Amino acid sequence: MKLKATLRLENGLEFHGWSFGATQSVSGEVVFNTSMAGYPEQLTDPTYSGQILCLTYPLIGNYGVPSEELLAEKLSKNLESDRIHPKGLIVFDYCEDYSNWEAVKSLEQWMNEQNLTGIFGIDTRELTKVLRDKGSMKAVIIPEGAQAPAEAAAPSPADVCVSEPVVYPAQPAQELENINGSKAAVVEGKKVVVVDLGVKHSIVRGLIARGAEVIRVPYNYDFTEMEYDGVYVSNGPGCTCNCEETVAVLKKVLAGNKPVFGFGMGYHLMAKAAGCELERLAHPHRGANQPVRKEGTNRTYISSQNVYRAVKAASMPSDWEVYFTNLNDGTVDGFRHKTKPFIGLNFAPEVCVGLTENVTPFDEFISKL
Repeated sequence: MKLKATLRLENGLEFHGWSFGATQSVSGEVVFNTSMAGYPEQLTDPTYSGQILCLTYPLIGNYGVPSEELLAEKLSKNLESDRIHPKGLIVFDYCEDYSNWEAVKSLEQWMNEQNLTGIFGIDTRELTKVLRDKGSMKAVIIPEGAQAPAEAAAPSPADVCVSEPVVYPAQPAQELENINGSKAAVVEGKKVVVVDLGVKHSIVRGLIARGAEVIRVPYNYDFTEMEYDGVYVSNGPGCTCNCEETVAVLKKVLAGNKPVFGFGMGYHLMAKAAGCELERLAHPHRGANQPVRKEGTNRTYISSQNVYRAVKAASMPSDWEVYFTNLNDGTVDGFRHKTKPFIGLNFAPEVCVGLTENVTPFDEFISKL
């Protein structure tokens, strides 16, 4: 028998539904994702650490959960990390009976194993409208009989990154094809440092599949004396104010000429290292349907984002330029150096489930190693 549960927003608005997964109450910032598939990847994305994730697609759980097998040390074969990161999960309808040849367990079984509290049976479209209109909002999920939770601690890259450098050998370079039909860039004998602020494992898998050796280092690790050919600054949760050590290292890196690519939190820290100012977005960029246009072209990408900051265009130094513009609000969703191989994006260059057409800037980085 399912317990009743309540989702209460900080503005006092309440949604009533049913509990599934773990039954302890939780608190955190509520965000949403508009993807039609990929809930195992979204739940293991470190960017959602400490948040309560609302999935707008109405039916969740119908294809279960794949194996949590590791390809190498701290590298998942199928998922975006080795564990679930959000505090809570909100869905309209949970499907108890799953069917998929790769599934090894149900979503609820996985949630119970990893202590994830969920609520289903609420109007997720209405909740999403509230979040879009009001911006970021804190909330609690309280299953029937549970006490109201204490306020959650703010997430940080320190909660999700590796504790020491980890090396992933390159796989034999092979001719890969992106979903849009273009040939993926491949390299051999190149070393890429991944600054781990909460890196998605598909990024590491994508790099080694393209022939690069990956050296994954903690977010506050000074790697500048190491031998490397390029730097990937990853996504991650929390506030850039917790990453001044990362900014200091990136300033040294940007003084050189080796290719640098950052997205999400990595983009924001690159911007700070370059001397840009960040602005808080009136309406955070959430979900998998954010339209971005490549400057100087009519090409538009539909991007996946979970950010509430962007570079303030007027603060950009003269040797940097806007690379991508968000078509919803006109903010800077990507920038690049005019002469050096440095690129920063607010959106994910997906290389697995979802928006794999956006690997074009990712391949641009690979080709310059």
